[in-house]
Amino acid sequence: MALQWLTLIATIWLQSINGSNSNFPAYSSELKKLLSISQLQLNNLAFASDAGKLLGWISGLAAAHLPLWLVLIIGSFLGLVGYGVQFLFLANHLFSLSYCHVFLLTVLSGNSICWINTVCYTLAIKNFPYDRHFAIGLSTSYVGLSAKIYTDIVDVVSATSPTERAKAFLFLNAVLPLLVCIVSMPLARNITDARKSRKLAGGFFTLFMITTVTGFFAVISSFTSLGSRVLPLVGMVVLLLSPLVIPLAEKVGEKLQKRCLIRVCDEGFGSSSDLSRVESEETKDQEFCGLGGEEIGAMLMVRRVEFWLYFFVYLFGATLGLVYLNNLGQIAESRGCLRTSSLVSVASAFSFFGRLLPCLLDYFFSRKHGVSRAAAMGAMIAPMCGAFFLLVVSRRELALYMSTAVVGVCTGAITSISISATTELFGAKNFGVNHNILVSNIPMGSFLFGDLAALLYKRGGGENCMGEKCYQTTLIIWGSLCVLGTLLAFILHSRTKIFYT
Repeated sequence: MALQWLTLIATIWLQSINGSNSNFPAYSSELKKLLSISQLQLNNLAFASDAGKLLGWISGLAAAHLPLWLVLIIGSFLGLVGYGVQFLFLANHLFSLSYCHVFLLTVLSGNSICWINTVCYTLAIKNFPYDRHFAIGLSTSYVGLSAKIYTDIVDVVSATSPTERAKAFLFLNAVLPLLVCIVSMPLARNITDARKSRKLAGGFFTLFMITTVTGFFAVISSFTSLGSRVLPLVGMVVLLLSPLVIPLAEKVGEKLQKRCLIRVCDEGFGSSSDLSRVESEETKDQEFCGLGGEEIGAMLMVRRVEFWLYFFVYLFGATLGLVYLNNLGQIAESRGCLRTSSLVSVASAFSFFGRLLPCLLDYFFSRKHGVSRAAAMGAMIAPMCGAFFLLVVSRRELALYMSTAVVGVCTGAITSISISATTELFGAKNFGVNHNILVSNIPMGSFLFGDLAALLYKRGGGENCMGEKCYQTTLIIWGSLCVLGTLLAFILHSRTKIFYT
């Protein structure tokens, strides 16, 4: 049991540093200046980071055939090369890199994230077979804190110069995931007897409380000064280490339980309550087959109407939110807001709560009183419409912060819901490949929506557009697409709700 919890804590640590792509707005302006590129070309670099996900299915195949620790090392090494060479270029340790070189390096670093994600999902699904949606929801919520963690470190180690901060972000993107992967490597393994474990409600409740406190701390330290640049980082490190109390308590409990082992064996395992528990767990395990009890492979999945509805719901929801966050630096600059790092930190903190929200609702409310995953995604896309339209009608900096917070929450929630939705729609057996096929719409959406935004930006005022007009038409289009995504989500709900009753 203690080892089971340690694997989940390792997953949390891995996820907390695996959102390195969310740091792009913090150094994108410096890359734009150094490479002397247009806004459209800069947007294509944001697309390149997402384009790495097109090959994410390779990590799914690797996780099925290679040791998980090796998959971790491969992923972290790809990130080391992708971000590390860009850092050397920005720090003038390399003579020159062409735009094409930087594009390919960004693709490589974007793909590295898929490898670490796949290991995290596999550990949660395999080691917590009866509570996998809790394990996945809790661990993936920490991805939302990545930008906040990176920003806290940069605030401590770097000067206020935008160039120096950009270098620091790229250096951390290259090195920090590798270090955490090395630390987590011994715990990256499947536990063969995980199915025989007892109920984990107490541990999950404790972890929920720790996670919630971590999120509140992230939000408070994003909006207010704690008197020292070191305190937010120290507080975050302490909170990331605090889940270790759970396996420690389990270990103590296991030692005490051994004293009663003979008595328990004498009582036997033949009571009706024991049998009903086994039947309940078997029934619960069956929930994670595809709808109708099927385990659906990739080839069959892409021929189903439900998949394409799901695909476009995600495209007009989470993917659109990610495109907004990728363009956050330029949107803020065009509106005269120079505190880009602060905005990125806010987006990160609220994305964390968004990813945690579905997990909390699952934990505290019975499934029979809940809603389908499709309806939940629709409910999360709807507020994004309001966030985009708010930026159209309001010029205030407060509106920018509010909209960023809403998009962060909703994008995080949809991302978290989609992991459970993939297993419920198409089964858990082929999850690694199936989910990577779904998220391949991220680079597609990044290219389509991002390039559209860049073209409209250029039309609004050249390469350095200033004012609300730069993104006004773009925001109207994005808001309208969110309306369409909401409608598609409820169509998907109507086609699948029978399986939730």
